[in-house]
Amino acid sequence: MSELVVGPDGLARPAWASVHEDLRDYYDTEWGMPVRDERGVFERLALEGFQSGLSWATILRRREGFRRAFAGFDPEAVAEFTEGDVERLLQDTGIIRHRGKIEATISNARATLALRDEQGPGWTLADLVWSYRPARTSMPRTMAEVPTTSEESAALAKELKRRGFRFVGPTTVFALMEALGVVDTHLLGSHRRGTSGVWGEDGLPAS
Repeated sequence: MSELVVGPDGLARPAWASVHEDLRDYYDTEWGMPVRDERGVFERLALEGFQSGLSWATILRRREGFRRAFAGFDPEAVAEFTEGDVERLLQDTGIIRHRGKIEATISNARATLALRDEQGPGWTLADLVWSYRPARTSMPRTMAEVPTTSEESAALAKELKRRGFRFVGPTTVFALMEALGVVDTHLLGSHRRGTSGVWGEDGLPAS
């Protein structure tokens, strides 16, 4: 039995992306589309960290609040946040008020800048994440077949931790890779399968 839901527009989506308009729009326009800029990758890394233990809908509906709170996820700006900023953010009802996750986001901004300095001009967090793109991606027919970790996400998580990043376990990192298009876990038959320009419907690189 298919786990895809065909909407009034005739497009097939997984059930999680078929319940609410905001989740449907996110699935249709953003999730799994390639993000290769430093700020975009840093934002999604931060949001995946905040999502740990919560539903993605909870994070998505606070996204603009997160952007306001964290200076549009500009790593240079966030790296300058102080303990006073942490206390301010703990009072901000527009975000998830979790001290550890707030402090990790600030720490990760600093690690993002350190990565630039270590690797040289033009090399960023985005380059590091995309360097762990696998040789092929999964081809799930059901949600039960969608992986939650991979050899590459475990290796990337280990490397991020080595470089001082926090809240970057293999599962969180795999979710990041899904969101950025580094892997494609769209169900076979979904209207989004193979549309990123990164992966073909057969699980092999599109280019």
